[in-house]
Amino acid sequence: MLGLTDHELIAYREMLLRPSCSRTELAEALDVPADQTARLLQRLEQLGLAARSGESPGRLTASPPGLAMGALLTERQNELKLAEIELSSLEELYRTGVTQRAEAEVVEVVRGADAIRQRFAQLQSGARSEVLCFVQAPLQLVAIDENSVEAPTVARGVAYRVVWDQQILDDDPSMLDHLEQAAAGGEELRLIDRVPLKLIAADRELALIPIASSSAPAAESALLIRPSALLDALLALFELVWQRASRIVVTTEGLSHGSGPDVLDAMDARILGLLTAGLNDQAVASRLALSLRTVQRRVRALMELTGARTRLQLGVHAARLTDSPAPGCTPAVPDAAPN
Repeated sequence: MLGLTDHELIAYREMLLRPSCSRTELAEALDVPADQTARLLQRLEQLGLAARSGESPGRLTASPPGLAMGALLTERQNELKLAEIELSSLEELYRTGVTQRAEAEVVEVVRGADAIRQRFAQLQSGARSEVLCFVQAPLQLVAIDENSVEAPTVARGVAYRVVWDQQILDDDPSMLDHLEQAAAGGEELRLIDRVPLKLIAADRELALIPIASSSAPAAESALLIRPSALLDALLALFELVWQRASRIVVTTEGLSHGSGPDVLDAMDARILGLLTAGLNDQAVASRLALSLRTVQRRVRALMELTGARTRLQLGVHAARLTDSPAPGCTPAVPDAAPN
């Protein structure tokens, strides 16, 4: 806090409880060696948090927090203002460089798995308003549970729109749990049979595409794409796939497909959502703790209700019932026809 280490803050708190104290008394109270206590007191004096007692030069008193901390706070605020000025200057230099950059420099090659992971995290942590993602099978460089910056980025108000590859759920049905958590956290999710490429884009200003080949399926390099016609094309591709993908919602019961309150109940909505996610009837029954016969009966009833002759037609009709969410449902994305 305000540039203090944990030990310095603990020592200052201890001093605030005493009218004055010696180095020995503070060492005993903190249960630390005397030489370490001496360094702490010296540091607190340098910061203006402690001063020599007028009654005894060997004793020190804590400075009033409002006075001492106020000075530190003002110093930090000034540092932040200077940092903002420097950042603005650097941004101006960057914009000047962008206008002068040759066409070949619009694309930067990022080499090495660690460098790609770093750029992947930076794009998210630096995003101001929006992150767009294609999640394509197989997951290699960054595992879902290793993306530690995603949740904090969503929490500070950055909108996430993510299109998932159906193959990922086919390979690992447990990924449905992550989809439920992501949708419940506020991300907008959609699902499609095949995602064309791996992609993450931030604020429509930067995009990252891992490069893989048949001989090296685990990407060890990636393309960082700056504002250009290429970036515009990638963003247009995202919007096209987004419109074709099936939306996913999360209810109080878990993953579901959007449903109209006057037509489908919550269980029917969940069944539709899991079927849309690629699960078969038996897998749906197991996940919802229903019998296989119950799931099949409900699916038949839904097909009769919508007039659908096939499961594909059922998905199309179900999407038309999503103009408003069912009670207890939170839409994860706007309406869209299933793939």
